[in-house]
Amino acid sequence: MQLDLSGHHVEVTSSMRSYVLKKFERIARHFDQVIDVHCVLTVEKQRHKAEATVQLRGSKLYAEATMSDMYAAIDALADKLDRCVKKHKEKMSDHHAGEVLKARDAETRARASEP
Repeated sequence: MQLDLSGHHVEVTSSMRSYVLKKFERIARHFDQVIDVHCVLTVEKQRHKAEATVQLRGSKLYAEATMSDMYAAIDALADKLDRCVKKHKEKMSDHHAGEVLKARDAETRARASEP
């Protein structure tokens, strides 16, 4: 996973960078097909905003979070992205594959028992 972190009206410190990387490792742990993450940290008046675009194999996911503290915004963003990645992973998995295999097996047995 490649992380691209930038700041808009805020200087991205090494502690912020390591915190974001630590939070996004959880996403990579849940789904191993994460290719690229582009994260932007923004400060507008008293609002701290964290937004990210996650490039997966075949699709992109976007989430943003706004809080009064930058670290809280990063936490909320990581939670949202984690939910989005889990949902995407769930959509990709084929839940009916077991039923198809059972039907094919039953059909094969029926053909074998025919005279």
